[in-house]
Amino acid sequence: MASTLQDARAIDHFFSAPSGRIDRWRDLHAIARSWAKGAQPKQAVTAALDELGAIEEFYAFPGGELIGALRERLKNEDANGFLALAKRISLAIVTRNYKHDVNEWQAMDLSLSETIDVLPSALGDAPSHRPYFEMLVVTPAPAGRWAHMAAEFRRLRRSEDAFIYEAVLVGSLEDAICAAVLNPDIAAVAIYEGFALRSAHDAPVLRSVLAAQQPLLDKVDEADLALRLAAGLKAIRPELDIYLLSDRRVEKLAGDPRAAMIRRVMYQIEEPLELHLSVQEGIKARFETPFFDNLKLYAQRPIGTFHALPIARGKSVFRSPWIRDMGQFYGINLFLAESSATTGGLDSLLEPTGNIKRAQDMAARAFGAEQVFFVTNGTSTSNKMVLQALIAPGDIVILDRNCHKSHHYGLVLSGAQPFYVEAFPMVEFSMYGAVPLRTIKQALLDLEAEGRLDRVKMVDLTNCTFDGHIYNTRRVMEECLAIKPDLIFLWDEAWFGFARWSPFLRPRTAMGAAADIEAWIRDPASIVQYERQRKELGSKPSIDKLLDTRLVPDPRAVRLRVYQTNSTHKSMSAIRQGSMVLVKDVDFHKVEAQFHEAVFTHASTSPNQQLIASLDVARRQMELEGYGLVMNAIEVALDIRREVAIHPLISKYFRIVGADGMVPKEYRSSGFIDFLAPDTRWDNQLRSMREDEFCLDPTRMTLVCGTAGFDGTSFKGLLAAQYNIQVNKTSRNSVLLQSNINNTRSDVALLISVLLKISNEIEARLQRGGEAEQSAFAARVHALMNDVPDLPNFSHFHDAFRADAGETTPEGDIRSAFFAAYAEEQCEYLRIDSPDCNRRIEKGPALISANFVIPYPPGFPILVPGQVVTHETITFMRKLDVKEIHGYEKAKGLKLLKSDALLSKKTRVTGNGRKKSQAA
Repeated sequence: MASTLQDARAIDHFFSAPSGRIDRWRDLHAIARSWAKGAQPKQAVTAALDELGAIEEFYAFPGGELIGALRERLKNEDANGFLALAKRISLAIVTRNYKHDVNEWQAMDLSLSETIDVLPSALGDAPSHRPYFEMLVVTPAPAGRWAHMAAEFRRLRRSEDAFIYEAVLVGSLEDAICAAVLNPDIAAVAIYEGFALRSAHDAPVLRSVLAAQQPLLDKVDEADLALRLAAGLKAIRPELDIYLLSDRRVEKLAGDPRAAMIRRVMYQIEEPLELHLSVQEGIKARFETPFFDNLKLYAQRPIGTFHALPIARGKSVFRSPWIRDMGQFYGINLFLAESSATTGGLDSLLEPTGNIKRAQDMAARAFGAEQVFFVTNGTSTSNKMVLQALIAPGDIVILDRNCHKSHHYGLVLSGAQPFYVEAFPMVEFSMYGAVPLRTIKQALLDLEAEGRLDRVKMVDLTNCTFDGHIYNTRRVMEECLAIKPDLIFLWDEAWFGFARWSPFLRPRTAMGAAADIEAWIRDPASIVQYERQRKELGSKPSIDKLLDTRLVPDPRAVRLRVYQTNSTHKSMSAIRQGSMVLVKDVDFHKVEAQFHEAVFTHASTSPNQQLIASLDVARRQMELEGYGLVMNAIEVALDIRREVAIHPLISKYFRIVGADGMVPKEYRSSGFIDFLAPDTRWDNQLRSMREDEFCLDPTRMTLVCGTAGFDGTSFKGLLAAQYNIQVNKTSRNSVLLQSNINNTRSDVALLISVLLKISNEIEARLQRGGEAEQSAFAARVHALMNDVPDLPNFSHFHDAFRADAGETTPEGDIRSAFFAAYAEEQCEYLRIDSPDCNRRIEKGPALISANFVIPYPPGFPILVPGQVVTHETITFMRKLDVKEIHGYEKAKGLKLLKSDALLSKKTRVTGNGRKKSQAA
């Protein structure tokens, strides 16, 4: 039993629940075929059917009637009948035909041609049908009555209903949790009071699911079992609509603060139709897309356009013999839905008051934010909006030096002073990780020692990073707030928007962590916790003591101000450049006016209608099926990791870096090694997510190709040009693979087959070429994997841009440096391969960067305006073998500011507008 349980708790076993279920049905189908041919005994079929076990009770299909029919045919040794039915059920699950074909639910024999469409419609060409979902019903009724209850719900269906659902009935809290975790089709939950706590089943897979929910089970008070279950289900899947049916005083229950997460409380004996209508209404509230719905209606109207948008209505396209092919390619609706109007059922993105405002409010509900703003210029613009709205000239922002360039440019525009903090390096792959919390605390404490803490306005970090490093967002915010309780946090989650729909990843998102901190602040125990630590630390703790302590903020002083930017298009079904700004800020009412000014500054006055609509639709999809889609994306990533690792030839030349290779040991206090390491269970991963300073997003995979003799850029080009496989970023010796809600198991198969083909080609080339080829290959691998340049840290700002900085802290006036380069007489160029370069570094005058220098890869600025160029940076640049370096002209060299011209000025205006004397 123990080994079976261990297998059931493997990470890939859990995340493969949907496809694993399909595989089990296919296995049953295959064994049944062997039984029908006489190649397998009946006992093998019985064992395979039993293996489906209790888990099938958490799905509406195939249901009791079909399972019963299978068992009856097995009992009667009707091998052919069993095979036919097992095959039909298996195909129905694979194709999902049961969601729209009522015949699939019947136990009678039907020809496959009548019931099975092996190629399900997935491109929008199918006739209109009502979306299907499943409702979890938690009931104290005996199991013998469940089929009758399911039939009663079925009889409530009306032709007016917008959606179709089937009931999944369970009798205990444990089974309800398992069903919500394992069945992504569940979209609503009806809880009847009086159900049991423990499951009647002891299947290993159920025990493994429940093991990770032990904190929930430990706190259960049987008198409030229903409310506790509702809270637990919301913690796992916050999008679920929950209905509580009670035979107690429902008026009092509805007024209980703990019932706030319940959509409706009903009297248990009332007519079931009321529940049915409420469930339909709840799904409709999530299905509605205010802007997209109105845009579709607008496109159907006959409209004369007298505004500056010729392609609106498509006449200039479809009547043209020269560009008609564009219309044929995109389709008529794209043009019918175009308009520059903000009336007639449409709305203004700059000042939304109608359906865009409603769409944004619905997105706020979905993402757990207080406000959401749609952005049509990408998250680069979202970041600059937030920085402009919240940061003033002279403010100090603690900033990851390796963050996206939009943050650096945002500080140039706002006039704030960046205090750059460094992420831990991964020199082997020429990339950086994330910024250790100790480094961030050190920056705050140093500024406090300088008497400049009041100038610190924001901590600005990337979560998760391009390469998948996830912060412990709650801990970062809590410990920073313990030092300065009114800090603003900007979390750039461009690549992490999907994480809201994973119970594993959600607590590490900005909004997820903010919600947890908010709940902690309301808990009276938070004050006790704070006072206890204050007493332990004493009145004047040393900086070292504060750095070594997990700091607790004063909940009475905290001003929780959290902003999260999402590249919705990077992980959800939005059109390119679709982004959102998520806000949870207790002081937003004080900055709302300036936030709108930032929107006016950066947003286009002619935003793309289809892009706005896609943000609306992306929210709808994630609220209704995001949980299952994200689970599938994680499963795809784990499949890729496993197949690369276990293949004898592919693993010889390629590998995917494990969590232990991406996150240094000192930041993994849980001891977590990797997703598929021996003896690793998915509850280990859950503990890592709760405890470790940094975790790795499982959907982001660093595939090392240097061991196959490829640099990242070349390998990316090879995959795209010869094999039609597109990947994300590259490093010197790796490429980044990213799974998302779009990927399928077929994509995994394609990737593995391509890696195998490339591996075979390498093997053949090495055998043909003999010792000379093998030596050349080994030298190439050594150069890529071992002869890697050290990553340069930020040096410092030149004194000309530190007149308003601290004595010992490194912040500087990046804005003045940026605009100083506009005066050509103050600039010079220097080639990095010239003898003057080394001489200037050693003897002066100082080399001062005039602009941002950003090599791709690795994609972070190795120089910013006003930064002093050091030997470390020049050495790195000389070793770079990339084609793309933004801000650097190879023919001219580095663009530099002349230090003598800058220092000759006797006065200068600093970022906050105050004049400071400056010695010549």
